[in-house]
Amino acid sequence: MTEDKNGVVDERPHEKVRGPVVLRRERRDELTTTDQRLLDSRGPSDWVHTDPWRVLRIQAEFVEGFGALAEVPSAVTVFGSARTGRDHPEYQLGRDLGAALAQAGFAAITGGGPGAMEAVNRGCSEAGGFSIGLGIELPFEQGLNPWVDLGVNFRYFFVRKTMFIKYSQAFICLPGGFGTLDELFEALTLVQTKKVTKFPVVLFGTHYWQGLYDWIKNSVLEGGKVGEKDLALLHLTDDIEDAVRVVKEAHQAWADAH
Repeated sequence: MTEDKNGVVDERPHEKVRGPVVLRRERRDELTTTDQRLLDSRGPSDWVHTDPWRVLRIQAEFVEGFGALAEVPSAVTVFGSARTGRDHPEYQLGRDLGAALAQAGFAAITGGGPGAMEAVNRGCSEAGGFSIGLGIELPFEQGLNPWVDLGVNFRYFFVRKTMFIKYSQAFICLPGGFGTLDELFEALTLVQTKKVTKFPVVLFGTHYWQGLYDWIKNSVLEGGKVGEKDLALLHLTDDIEDAVRVVKEAHQAWADAH
């Protein structure tokens, strides 16, 4: 159970999301996900007969995402751990960051789950901003958090990643795990290879991210695997105003160029 921003207890049963479909009670006891069934080559060979239909499902998921997000205002995607508890300082940090983005005129996009994602959605929504959650079908229970104003559930990670990139002006990474790292390095790769235009990536929390930043600088850069300009794509900070400033300046530069 959760409480909404008015203190009302949410007594919805546990649920599992399968694309746009919500499964509850005994119906949620599925052992696999759509992504897993697509990528797992083990098992009966009848999968070769279903792949053409999967293409249509993938196409439909792109169309649904584009349609739902087409009129979203300038937005910033914030990543962070689903495991951040509501009593953890990083949860309050997420709320403050979500509110600051809303006050700066940006919608806040997260993965729509609990933890740091919920905190950002909550802060944005409470500040009167546009709070967006892009969920994903997972083998364990998650579902969209109660502070999402516009939510889209995806079956496929690669479709969801496209939406994060396409409808964001920047990424801000709060402390997080593999999912946060995955999105971080994909964004850096797309900017480095100029697949997307000026796209700031902010690492929020020097204590958490400094080790990764130093490794990139002292090992990857020193080894000649990236250049100085690539390292400059990352902005490390502990200050919400500084993070929002980086986003605003990059967005203004983009607007001036267009």
